Amino acid sequence: MSWLVEGTMQNGRTFRPSDWVDRVSGVLAKFGADHRLRYGAVRPCYVKGKKCLLVQKTLERDDPVAFEYVSTFVRTNGLQMHDLLAGTEVEEIGPGKTVKELGAVA
Repeated sequence: MSWLVEGTMQNGRTFRPSDWVDRVSGVLAKFGADHRLRYGAVRPCYVKGKKCLLVQKTLERDDPVAFEYVSTFVRTNGLQMHDLLAGTEVEEIGPGKTVKELGAVA
């Protein structure tokens, strides 16, 4: 179960800078033993051709500080965060990621 954060603000405008998804997910990622960046509960993805932020709901329980960081970022910048609907095609991106998966209802 996940939330999806889109790059469209509540006023309908596109959020800038355009690399905000990479910045937010990169801050919360870790480097693996192979020295490659590994995303955890917060990762970049594409939905309907738009770059979005995929936030697993377990983040709130597992890492409350990281969840607060993401929530505050979303609120402060007027972004839209909503439940990932069943059947939403999500293409995850990142090292070694080419897998498409279907979103689950929260």
